[in-house]
Amino acid sequence: MSVFIGIDVGTSACRACAVDAAGTQIAAARSALPEPLRDGARVEQDPMLWWQALSETLDRLSGEIEGAAVQRIAIAATSATVLLCAPDGRPLSPALLYNDARAVREAEQIARLAPPHSAAVGPSSSLAKLLHLAAGRRADRFLALHQADWLTGRLTGRYGISDENNALKMGYDVERRQWPAWLQGLALPGGCLPRVVAPGSPIGPLEATLARRWNWPRDAQLVAGTTDSTAGFIATGALARATAVTALGSTLVLKVLAEHPVFDAASGVYSHRLGPHWLVGGASNAGGSVLRTWFTAEQIERLSEDIDPSRSSGLDYYPLPARGERFPVCDPYLQPRLAPRPASDMQFLHGLLEGLANIEHQGYRRLAELGAPYPERVLTVGGGAQNETWRRIRERLLQVPVSEARHQEASYGAALLARGV
Repeated sequence: MSVFIGIDVGTSACRACAVDAAGTQIAAARSALPEPLRDGARVEQDPMLWWQALSETLDRLSGEIEGAAVQRIAIAATSATVLLCAPDGRPLSPALLYNDARAVREAEQIARLAPPHSAAVGPSSSLAKLLHLAAGRRADRFLALHQADWLTGRLTGRYGISDENNALKMGYDVERRQWPAWLQGLALPGGCLPRVVAPGSPIGPLEATLARRWNWPRDAQLVAGTTDSTAGFIATGALARATAVTALGSTLVLKVLAEHPVFDAASGVYSHRLGPHWLVGGASNAGGSVLRTWFTAEQIERLSEDIDPSRSSGLDYYPLPARGERFPVCDPYLQPRLAPRPASDMQFLHGLLEGLANIEHQGYRRLAELGAPYPERVLTVGGGAQNETWRRIRERLLQVPVSEARHQEASYGAALLARGV
């Protein structure tokens, strides 16, 4: 039997799973991560915490599988989480997480050079974070790596390699498959940008001491990983054109499989390569975090039972957690719309669920206006996927079948990527 390992490193935990050649999950393990350090727009973490959690997770997983059968391993991690490291992998900076937005001046510098639809535009982009971290390091040779890149390096001893999905927000031209010439205007230190390969491409064998630690074959191969949201899409099995996946987590993330890429920075729309296809999508700031502001999980479950999903709430909410929206409109000044507040908690929840469903509908319509296919079916992942009332509200507005995905863990998607999808 062949075994393939997928790893997902997020902000709160590291998860790993093992699948066989048929894609059947045979084992899983998890280790918690401490909360990142937050101070206003600053959100950072010590990358060694990732390595500790990953090592502990694989220690647990190795006890559940036949180690000699491990063939390939892939890592998925948060998009646009960046650190600087020495050529030998030693961290030279804290990691700036995906939602760190301190690099405002650097983003303005990028905006003067980058094409208007580049995914590198904005203070949360990988490139803006790279410029911020690189300031004052002219004499030091360093590599700029994403979370998945650095961890893959820890497992192989080979640093300086990234995948096309993670490199997108560092300015990589995913259509031409090269670093674009406009990056030269930023005067980046030579050699700091990673070599970019397609997700699933071989990187190298597992480092010898780690192979002995887990009793895995010395020639077990690490392959290039991907972003956590792309791995989550792969996990659902949604590999037919016009199949979409909505992630109902803290935020609302939409992705639809298309034949051609779509980029539109004004709408927060970007595309990732996925084999011969393109994964077109965007992420709203709205989502489950708004629901949790007002209700506990138990209250949401109980109140949802009394909502009639076939009828409109009569409320016109745009339920943002705070000022600012990324998609389907990119407006840093957009204010939440949560009034009027009805006396009934059930009616208020109805309005919130419907408001989020409206954002989802607007999002897929916007993707279609830009050239992506409108979904023929929508699979749902995330904590909100199990709410039947919300599913029926969304189905009414989207006018296509909506169902919960059988598999949705990014670690499972990473395992499928390691297998060869």
